[in-house]
Amino acid sequence: MPVPALPDLPAQHRRLTDLGLTLPALPEDLDGDLLVVHPRLVSTARLVPLLALGDRRGFVVEDLTDLDEFGAAPGVQVPEADLYAVDTPDRGDEHADRSPDEVDPRIRAAGRDLMTVAEGVCWALQSPEVIERNHCFMTTGSRRPKASGLDARVPALWISNGTGRDGRDRKDAPKLGWCWAGNRHTWLGIASVGGRS
Repeated sequence: MPVPALPDLPAQHRRLTDLGLTLPALPEDLDGDLLVVHPRLVSTARLVPLLALGDRRGFVVEDLTDLDEFGAAPGVQVPEADLYAVDTPDRGDEHADRSPDEVDPRIRAAGRDLMTVAEGVCWALQSPEVIERNHCFMTTGSRRPKASGLDARVPALWISNGTGRDGRDRKDAPKLGWCWAGNRHTWLGIASVGGRS
């Protein structure tokens, strides 16, 4: 299913405030396709429960308790503003069954940048349909630093099957989990953005 077009930025700002977020005023000169709340203002972990597919609320998997330690990946330049915009978010369906290690350099070589987990969650808040069964996505623009480099995990958004630790009551709920940067998944694309402002 094609991803629906996003509403304009003022409508997106209203949507976020309607969800209960306290946000600064939308800058008049802000231009772009998707409004993003900087994780410094509202943590991504706090945004995830606002996600919904039907009557199912979003959740973070139990073994991603350090989600808020995932910052911008090396080379990803996120504006310092509390609110910023990204251009042309893309789910990266064509990258399904390829690993982030394989695809990230190709995305950058094509003149795009890696989507952060905060950007992915904000996108799904505005267009829940972007999380579609068998067409979900990794957000490789967010990585957790370690003393010896980067944590090998990459945050990803997909739909729970209600198995294992998720629990049956979470079947069909939007789920923020993680994948290994070297692994391939047939149902996960690798998301990107055209730019940030």
